[in-house]
Amino acid sequence: MVPFSALLSLVTLVLWNPIRVLAADVNYQFNIINADTAPDGFTRNAILVNNQFPGTLIQANKNDVLHINVSVQLTNPAMRRSTSIHWHGLFQHRTASEDGPAMVNQCPIAPAHFYTYDIPLNGQSGTFWYHSHLSTQYVDGLRGPLVIYDDEDPNISLYDVDDASTVITLADWYHGFAPALQAAYFSPQNGGGQEPVPDSGLINGLGRFNGGPTTIPRAVVNVVAGQRYRLRVINISAFAQFRFSIEGHRLTIIEADGIPHEPLTVDSFNIYVAQRYSVVITANQPVANYWIRAPLTVSGASNNKNLDANNVFAVLRYAGAPTAEPTTDPNGGGGGGVLLQEQNLHAINLPVPGGSAPADRTIDLSFTKSTDAQGAWTINGIKYIPPDLPTLLNIIANNFTVESDFTTSEHTFVLNRNDVIELDIHGSLNGITHPFHLHGHAFHVIQSSDGGAPNFVNPPVRDVIGVGGSGVRIRFQADNPGPWFLHCHIDWHLEAGLAVVFAEAPQDQRTGPDAEIIKPTWLDLCPVCILHYDLNRVRLRL
Repeated sequence: MVPFSALLSLVTLVLWNPIRVLAADVNYQFNIINADTAPDGFTRNAILVNNQFPGTLIQANKNDVLHINVSVQLTNPAMRRSTSIHWHGLFQHRTASEDGPAMVNQCPIAPAHFYTYDIPLNGQSGTFWYHSHLSTQYVDGLRGPLVIYDDEDPNISLYDVDDASTVITLADWYHGFAPALQAAYFSPQNGGGQEPVPDSGLINGLGRFNGGPTTIPRAVVNVVAGQRYRLRVINISAFAQFRFSIEGHRLTIIEADGIPHEPLTVDSFNIYVAQRYSVVITANQPVANYWIRAPLTVSGASNNKNLDANNVFAVLRYAGAPTAEPTTDPNGGGGGGVLLQEQNLHAINLPVPGGSAPADRTIDLSFTKSTDAQGAWTINGIKYIPPDLPTLLNIIANNFTVESDFTTSEHTFVLNRNDVIELDIHGSLNGITHPFHLHGHAFHVIQSSDGGAPNFVNPPVRDVIGVGGSGVRIRFQADNPGPWFLHCHIDWHLEAGLAVVFAEAPQDQRTGPDAEIIKPTWLDLCPVCILHYDLNRVRLRL
């Protein structure tokens, strides 16, 4: 292995100098701190961005360059004190170093240190979010929304209002610290473990739990009669899925996971961990207050008596309505009407890579829960374990360009440049719909778990897919060199090994016009981390 001290002299690096055309520099300061918070009335210490949960909303336009300075000021030894942040859904062309997953794309940022993520958006727009990508850390609070606007959005004529007031986050919330919950989950005494069950569900950072205070206010979304609103609904949970609806109002879906779709009107939709939908509602009802409903679903919900899975509400308030909760039954009428079926979504003007012809490479991914005492999850019999050195650094510094360069537990597939890749994902579900997320790409959903025939003409396109009983088929083109995670976004399952990595065109990432943009400050993360790290499993050999 190449010594870190020799790295700069051995590797040809493309230094940070992105081409900027009609781009604005958009700067954010993230102070990552430990502070007490009580979103559902239970006070606990948490990991917060700028002392708030959810964290600071990031807003930019599609040709901007984001600069997010992350200052790690964590001190509570009951939680992880290093961090790394993933900007979920951003493609990161030539900036895989900024993608965030610890020990895939970077070493973590050590306590009392900082790192600035520099991300050219390159015309990408849509609804995204960010979260810690170090172990199960985002369970403790490090997560928030990210919205990139497009004044040429193909559905822009359908709505009048689209701003910070129309962003809606759905979150599960835990009263215990993630490391302790994780230790209990993996404990042999737990028999291979039930996933930790959250204590409550939150909408825009507010919720209630059984036995807790009933005076916690409901989040409010304000509307004016006659206006049309683009609501950007984001599931920032670690485990829970939600069923979203608004009393008396239909929902016209126009976006899934950052990708514009043909308008589709429904009454409710299921939203799995890390998924996002933009929906247009028209404020065409009598001036009043209406329930926003988002009951959650988790496996083993009855194991936590704090959780009232149905008590996840906010209020849609018309201008002129009283400052009060709706007078109607909060649980009434929420299950009727048209429920979204994923296969009925159609992306706008995005042909399927390769059409209906066979893919250049088809990869079968079969996952299952291990029978060992610690409840590991495996894909094709392999539990993913992070490497000693970030995958990206091994590609750049150590010339890892073929699959045999990577250890078995890294479970890394090397993809040829521009190949059409089809993934057949299925497995032993254990009663859970597993939300699989692919970094660096949005993919075409050739066949959804919801059913229906394969669609090679105009399927949905997204970056998180719920894998249920029938499995799924998805396609993408390997046109973005970099190491990209594919993993279950139930954070407990990722930590248990339910992941693979695609090392896409690694030689092209090292040299040529698509070579990775590497910053000296990124290279500095590993030697600093080795002096300060507090990770449970990672051992760096530099």
